Amino acid sequence: MSKTYAEGGILAAVCHGPAAFVGAKDKNGNFLVSGKRINSFTNAEEKATPHYQDMPFLLESKLIEQGAIFESSGLREPHLAVDERVITGQNPESIELVTGAIHALLSR
Repeated sequence: MSKTYAEGGILAAVCHGPAAFVGAKDKNGNFLVSGKRINSFTNAEEKATPHYQDMPFLLESKLIEQGAIFESSGLREPHLAVDERVITGQNPESIELVTGAIHALLSR
């Protein structure tokens, strides 16, 4: 992932997919999400599920801990965050927004 981003690639993830960003670093050794507008399944959405305690960490909290500028909408509402070549969607309801953003970026 870090190599893809460093080489100009697009990173995109939806719902719990941004967990792949956790711990990823840029070429300077900084967390890849640091200073970037990011979203994912939110802490509130996690806590609304029956087994959230089984998760090793709350993704929203972990992304914020690593410097992400976390943004979101309400429970199960679609939300898109685009920061240069990093595209994230809050939940499955965000799929169309994410694919549209990827298409727009690839069409430039």
